[in-house]
Amino acid sequence: MASIKPTQRKKVCVIGGSGFVASLLIKQLLEKGYAVNATVRDPGNSKKISHLLALRSLGELNIFGAELTVEKDFDAPIAGCEVVFQLATPVNFASEDPENDMIKPAITGVLNVLKACARSKDVKRVILTSSAAAVTINKLKGTDLVMDETSWSDVEFLSAAKPPTWGYPVSKTLAEKAAWKFAEENNIDLITVIPTLTTGPSLTPDIPSSVGLATCLITGNDFLINALKGMQLLSGSISITHVEDICRAHIFVAEKESASGRYICCAHNTSVPELAKFLSKKYPQYKIQTEFDDIPSKAKLVISSEKLIKEGFSFKYGIEEIYDQTLEYLKIKGPLKK
Repeated sequence: MASIKPTQRKKVCVIGGSGFVASLLIKQLLEKGYAVNATVRDPGNSKKISHLLALRSLGELNIFGAELTVEKDFDAPIAGCEVVFQLATPVNFASEDPENDMIKPAITGVLNVLKACARSKDVKRVILTSSAAAVTINKLKGTDLVMDETSWSDVEFLSAAKPPTWGYPVSKTLAEKAAWKFAEENNIDLITVIPTLTTGPSLTPDIPSSVGLATCLITGNDFLINALKGMQLLSGSISITHVEDICRAHIFVAEKESASGRYICCAHNTSVPELAKFLSKKYPQYKIQTEFDDIPSKAKLVISSEKLIKEGFSFKYGIEEIYDQTLEYLKIKGPLKK
């Protein structure tokens, strides 16, 4: 795609537009001169989409109601769009029935969007947001393992062992695999972006759960600290990326003609103990726990963004800026003292 001239605005569609990553992606797209169709579950709830309505000052933004499980909901928003960004996914970590609450709806939702893209004569490329949870979970032992775009999480292990939150990585893995199969069979130019734990300032009315998780060592939230430790034990690392870079990567692969396949988007790999020591030194005003005897001090693996960087993408934010910006955001939102 060439640079966009306002007189010939290219139209794109963002599925699941009210979320943390999606709403900032919409902002970046509007700032680049794209016209955007966005889908949300409840367009009548102005409180839930107030942050999207505010973006209309930046350009043409049309908001549609759509349910992932209703195939026909996507025809209207996708009509006339050259690129479709599919970010919507069901998330319910408290579910007692992940199979029906997350896994099946995730697969159905991805296929419903792709079916609408296949019916459209306008769609040139589809960008699906996957997750590092679809890449890193395996029974491999050791340290210094490198996960790249050829790596997939072990669904058989997850389904058998059923560790806490197992439904989410299974849903992301199977949904991405279903998308690749459908895209191949229907000649759709599909690219998947695979982000890690995402943090940074959010446009959403509420603080995103991933920001809470990324900052729990600072806020001292024991429940989330245990979740972060669980994340390292299950997935092998704590890997973090600024939300702005994740959105920039989506647009980068959408516009780059030579882009193809999967792209991991990861700015920094660490472990809970390493991250705690870094944060304690950087922000001594917060009493950050630095001793952990129940978790390896070194991450089992790193998640590599080498493919994305070789394509010509560069990350704007390293770990220091990621946390500086996130803490400023939390001070404005209230959970942290100024």
